[in-house]
Amino acid sequence: MPAAPGGTSAGAAPVSVENCGTTVTVGTPPERLVTLNEGATEVALALGLESRMAGTAYLDDAVPEKWKAAYDSVPVLSAKYPTKEKLLTARPDFLYASYASAFTDKVAGTREDLRGQGVASYLSPFGCSDKSQVPPTTWQAAWGELHDVAQVFGVPERAAAIQHQQEQQLAGFTATAAGKDLKVLWYDSDTKSPFVGAGHGGPQLVLDAVGARNVFADLPGGWQNVSWEKVVAADPDAIVLADAGWDTAQSKIDYLEHDPVLSKLGAVRRKAFVVVPFSESTPGVRLADGAARVSAGLSALRPAS
Repeated sequence: MPAAPGGTSAGAAPVSVENCGTTVTVGTPPERLVTLNEGATEVALALGLESRMAGTAYLDDAVPEKWKAAYDSVPVLSAKYPTKEKLLTARPDFLYASYASAFTDKVAGTREDLRGQGVASYLSPFGCSDKSQVPPTTWQAAWGELHDVAQVFGVPERAAAIQHQQEQQLAGFTATAAGKDLKVLWYDSDTKSPFVGAGHGGPQLVLDAVGARNVFADLPGGWQNVSWEKVVAADPDAIVLADAGWDTAQSKIDYLEHDPVLSKLGAVRRKAFVVVPFSESTPGVRLADGAARVSAGLSALRPAS
């Protein structure tokens, strides 16, 4: 059977996946994909779909070097969400987003409206509007999203290869256990009431993978606002700092080092900081890269034996 663009086979049967309570069906693999958030963009790039991407939007930080050439080959429609008019100029046949905010009347329109216009869509399961449909945050769930998208685009073997590679990476981090006996604070954003990694999100997966103890592992959900008093009481050995365009790691370091109380924390005095791009802290194709960065960072903080 002759190969179609992007490595799929011509004449493929329709494919359906269940997604946030919606059945997504495509008769043939899409050829004009638009991704509306960085997480979605990076899944598409990891799967080698850049030749079938008609546009991207909304970076949180930066696409990593390994996908930069592919990313640069795709039109950027907008720094944030594009207008409906801008989106229409890309003539998409498939929209993929990480957050439900993309599928509102102010942005792309509802998924039902899009389907009526002949445009299929996919929303990261971690972004489902109905929280009862959001899967528990696990590595398997992150790989599940990757497999869904690969199935829709006719490249399931690519998702399988990525999962295998990341499983091997994680086994290596577990064996190294760079975080053993270390208490770690994962500080995402906010200075008034710090937004931290809780016990059931991307940060917890990463800290578990490297053998560290999350000082806020007992909190529900993936992220929670806490008080600085609780941070001081936890007295972390190291602090992981999310680096994002809207809240840089350096701005958080500056705050910690200049606050009269927080500057006395042992981790702050020792500059026991590990900086991780925000996009490596959320469940997705880059979370394993986040684990690699935290593993290396915690190893570097340990005194040489």
